[in-house]
Order: sequence, then structure tokens, then C-alpha cells
Amino acid sequence: MNEMYNMGLSLHSIGAGTILAVIFINLFILMSYNDLKKYKRLHSIVLWPTTFTVLGLSIFTGVIMMAAKHLDFTLANIVMVVVSIIYIFLEVKRVKSLKYLSDTKEHAFNAYKPMARTILQAELLLITIISIWMWLL
Repeated sequence: MNEMYNMGLSLHSIGAGTILAVIFINLFILMSYNDLKKYKRLHSIVLWPTTFTVLGLSIFTGVIMMAAKHLDFTLANIVMVVVSIIYIFLEVKRVKSLKYLSDTKEHAFNAYKPMARTILQAELLLITIISIWMWLL
């Protein structure tokens, strides 16, 4: 049983590292693209599904770990649940604002970029802090 728990913990750590990589890739692509239509297409086909798949992996392994610990809520578990909810809220806010961004307006993408960059940087900081805390725990 202990080997299974350790494997689940390793998978959960890999999921957290992958979330960091996906946020960094999202931030890099946001800053490097200048065409709104191409960015929206790439975001809807690749970035958005990848982001939520990796988040789902991390949440799923976290739920399994909680079940293995017989739903023993510690401070670390509660903080991870809150961080996951905040992350989902920020991503939905960013995706929704991109969805309703007009392709015909000339400077719409330039107006979107600072808000999206701020959200992605906040997510990166949040996930980095919680990951470092959990890896050192």
C-alpha cells in the first residue's frame, strides 16, 4: 500500500510540474503572437485543452491521494483545494475574455494581452509557491 501511495505522490508532483510548464508555455505563446485569429485558433485547439487536461490530472491524483489517506484534511490539502479553485477561476476568466474578444477591432489583442499576462503570471506565482511548499514538506 505504501508503494502505491508513493507512486501516487510522484504522479501528483509530476502533474504540478507539468502545470508550471503549461502556464509558462501559455505565457510565452501569448507574448510571441501578434495575430488574434491565429492565437484564438491555437488557444482553442491546443492550449485550452492541454491546460485543463493537465489540471485534471493533478486534481484527479490529488483526489486519489485524499482517498488513500481516508479523507484526512490537513492544512496542505485545504490549501491545495483552494489554490485549484482559484486557478480554475482565473483560467475561466482569461478564456472567457478571449472568447468574447472581437476579431474585427484593430487593437483588441493589444488590450487583451496585459490582462492575460497578469493572470498567467499570478497563476505561475501561485502554483510555484504551492509546489515549492509541497515539495519541501
